[in-house]
Amino acid sequence: MIGEMDADSVVGYFRGKSILITGSTGFLGKVLVEKILRVQPDVKKLYLLIRAPDAESAKLRIQTEIIGREIFHVLKEKHGVQFNNFIEEKICPLVGDIIYENFGLDNVQLEELSKDIDVIVNGAATTNFFERYDVAFDVNVLGVKHVCAFGAKCPKLKMFLHVSTAYVAGEQEGIIPEKPILMGETLKDGRKTMKELGFKRARHFGWPNTYVFTKAMGEMIMGNLPIDFPVVIIRPSIITSTLKEPLPGWMEGIKTIDSVVIGYAKQTLPFFLVDLDLIMDVIPGDMVVNAMMVAMAAHSEDQQVQVIYHVTSSMRNPAPYSILWKSLFQYFNDNPPCTGRNGERVRLKKMRFFSTVIWFKLYMAVKYMLPLEMLRLVNIALCGVFSRRYNELSRKFRFMMQLSELYAPYTLFKGCFDDINLDKLRMGMNKDNQNNNGAYYFDFDPKYIDWGDYFYNVHIPGVLKYTRD
Repeated sequence: MIGEMDADSVVGYFRGKSILITGSTGFLGKVLVEKILRVQPDVKKLYLLIRAPDAESAKLRIQTEIIGREIFHVLKEKHGVQFNNFIEEKICPLVGDIIYENFGLDNVQLEELSKDIDVIVNGAATTNFFERYDVAFDVNVLGVKHVCAFGAKCPKLKMFLHVSTAYVAGEQEGIIPEKPILMGETLKDGRKTMKELGFKRARHFGWPNTYVFTKAMGEMIMGNLPIDFPVVIIRPSIITSTLKEPLPGWMEGIKTIDSVVIGYAKQTLPFFLVDLDLIMDVIPGDMVVNAMMVAMAAHSEDQQVQVIYHVTSSMRNPAPYSILWKSLFQYFNDNPPCTGRNGERVRLKKMRFFSTVIWFKLYMAVKYMLPLEMLRLVNIALCGVFSRRYNELSRKFRFMMQLSELYAPYTLFKGCFDDINLDKLRMGMNKDNQNNNGAYYFDFDPKYIDWGDYFYNVHIPGVLKYTRD
């Protein structure tokens, strides 16, 4: 049973704690590190596992890839000239990698670290949908095993939080519960390159891509280990830019829906495979981190072995893909992304959407494949005169097909993620979800998000401002 908490009790939980965080160079990892340091400067130590050849290189990665990002500007302003000293005191880089047993640390490092750790947050993952199978397996499966094995060596360990994804459910329909995935479970009955192997194996067993397939396997292996410490598994849906903290709209990397935003802004994506009536399950990154921190405080030293939370929006505040499209169209009408040679506005073309794979493939065959084949034959007849043009169009065609194939399991997804466990966690939080000064928020309820306003005023501007080509 989750006892009642408020923001002050959550903040207080992190006082004096030593926390090992993997995946801190990722988007969610940065948001987590920043918030812990901002709301609880009395945290004892954040150990960040960094892939690097040596300690100096690890420090440089932290400087450039973590604290050097815009998201840390609020924290820099708070500490002023003492910022670097504060970071030096609180952040400890660890040169290592979860793909290795004991992270590749020597015995002395391992012993010192294990004695000091109170909490482990495993956020490390390869999120590439089309990753090599061996690479994804090393990180998302064996990595989980290695982090859990390290946790068993930590005598002070109070809890272990693992970041997964709601889409370990695969391409299911209907309401999807917050339940474990059992070892050997598949969602379907039943010598290539490693990229093709991972993708085809994932599809064969019912998962849409290598990423979610190996994340599901990671959960399976975790459930099969002799773990005697509290485990919380956080399963976010599609994570989007921060809603509020520490600044609205911050993000890194191009997520599923952002390909549409960038493609429309550049007028390079004339169509997309998506059913505008289906629910687009997205959740802002700061809400995911809020849920993670509350879950850590709620389940520390808990007797229950494993708890799973869907940090999602499809139950609390479902938003169809049409809201994103309307916001996108309105935003770029009000803020045209480019101008003509004389400074005049360019008339933006509307994107064409296909709600079924059949119609999409038929359109592609008529609009692209047939002209490409004709160009290929003409090019052969004219001894390669149009080779450059053919290769360029062929690359664009393959890119559009691959993009649609990779994202179709999300844009045509007909499931709805039950969040009854997360709702209990929400109810355990005091309604006054902030401290007396109004400085700390741990809101993770998407019910009150106006999705149209969020996309128009926060997310789309954030994508254009913070993402890099």
